[in-house]
Amino acid sequence: MKELINLNTPLLERLLRYVKVFTTSDASSNTVPSTPQQWDLLRSLESEMQKMGLQEISLDEKGYLFASLPANVENASVLGLLAHVDTAPDFNGENVRPQIIEHYDGQDIVLKGSGDVLSPAQFPNLTALLGHTLVTTDGTSLLGADDKSGIAIILSVVEYLQAHPDIPHGKLRLGFTPDEEIGRGPKHFDVAKFGADFAYTLDGGSVGELQFENFNAAEATVTFFGRSVHPGSAKDKMINGWERACEFQATLPAHLTPATSEGKEGFIFLRKIDGTLEHCQLHYALRDFERAGLDEKENQLRKTLHAMQQRYGEKCGQLDVVQHYANMREKVADYPQLIDIPKQIMHQLGITPRLEPIRGGTDGAQLSFMGLPTPNLFTGGENFHGKFEFISLDVMNQAANVLVGTIVALSKRE
Repeated sequence: MKELINLNTPLLERLLRYVKVFTTSDASSNTVPSTPQQWDLLRSLESEMQKMGLQEISLDEKGYLFASLPANVENASVLGLLAHVDTAPDFNGENVRPQIIEHYDGQDIVLKGSGDVLSPAQFPNLTALLGHTLVTTDGTSLLGADDKSGIAIILSVVEYLQAHPDIPHGKLRLGFTPDEEIGRGPKHFDVAKFGADFAYTLDGGSVGELQFENFNAAEATVTFFGRSVHPGSAKDKMINGWERACEFQATLPAHLTPATSEGKEGFIFLRKIDGTLEHCQLHYALRDFERAGLDEKENQLRKTLHAMQQRYGEKCGQLDVVQHYANMREKVADYPQLIDIPKQIMHQLGITPRLEPIRGGTDGAQLSFMGLPTPNLFTGGENFHGKFEFISLDVMNQAANVLVGTIVALSKRE
C-alpha cells in the first residue's frame, strides 16, 4: 500500500475559507449566474489562482472560471478538473459556521447553533470515520462541502504539483462553474475553450465513490383546466382543476417513488402542485437509468391522462414532457481508462472502489454529451443539502491522493 501524501492543512484551510462565502443558487432567477453572491467566490478563486501563478486564467461574463497548469511531460492528454461554486437552495446557505471535530470518537455530535444532534444512530456512515477529523455545520445552515470540497481538493493538488515539479503530469485545465445545483452548470460551458480531452468532476460523496452512470431525466407537467364559478351557484357549472389533479395522482398506476426506490431503480416523483382552480399543474420528475425505462414512465402518465380524457373530454388536461439529461455511461464507455486508472490508484492506496450509479444528475452527464467525457470522483462529503451535512478531512486527503495518482498515470498514456 502506498503511503498517503498529507495535504490536510491546505485542504482544511481552503474548505473553511470557501464554505463561509455565501453562494446559494436560485432556480427562479433568469440571470447567469442565478445569484450575484456566486461572483464573490468566483472572483476570490480567480485572485487565488493568479497568486498561485496559474496560466490562461479567464472569468467570463457568465461566471465560468478557467485556468491551466502547464504540462511538464510531452504528448500527454489534457485533463480537466471541475467543481461548482454554488450551494443548494434546499436549505440555508448563508452565515455558515463550521464545527471541527478532531479525532471523532463515535459519539453524538451536537450542532451548537441549533441544538440538533448528528448521530451515528441516524447516520450509520459515521461509524466508519472513527479517529477522523470531521467538519460539520452548526445546525443553522448547510455546510457547502458540496462542492467547495471539490474546489479545495483541486487547488491543493495543483499547489502540490507546483511544489514538486519532478512529479509528471500533462496539462491540467481547471474549471469552476456556477449553478450546478439548479441543473444549469453546463448550459454556458464552452467545451472548445476549455480545451480538455476528458475531465473529472470532484463532486462525489463518501470514500471510494467513482461514478460514470447517472439517471436519464425528464420533467413532466400535467395541466388540468377547470371552470371557476361562485361556489354558491356552482352546481353543474364549476369544474375544479384541483380535484382533477388529485384524481390523476390517485389513479396513476402503481410505480416507484424516491421513497420506495434504490440502486438502479427509477421513479416518478411528484415534486410540486401549483396553479388555480382553472389551471392546476402537477410537476413530476421522471428518472431511470435506461432510456426505455424513462419512456415507460412517461407512458404511464400518458395512459392515465388519456383515461381521464375519455371521461371528461380531450381538453380537460394536457401533458408536456421536457428531456433534461441522459446517462453519461453512453459516452464515458469509450474512455475506459477514465474508470480503470482511478480504480487502480484506489487499490494501491488501500481504498475499495465503489462504482455506484448517481441517483441524480451531474454536470459531468451533460458535459459528456457535449463532447467532454466526465466521470465523477469522491470528495468525502455526506448528507448534502441540509444541516446534517459533514465531511471527513481524512477522506478529503484520500481523494486528493487518488487525484494525484490519476493525474500521474494519465500523463503516461498518449
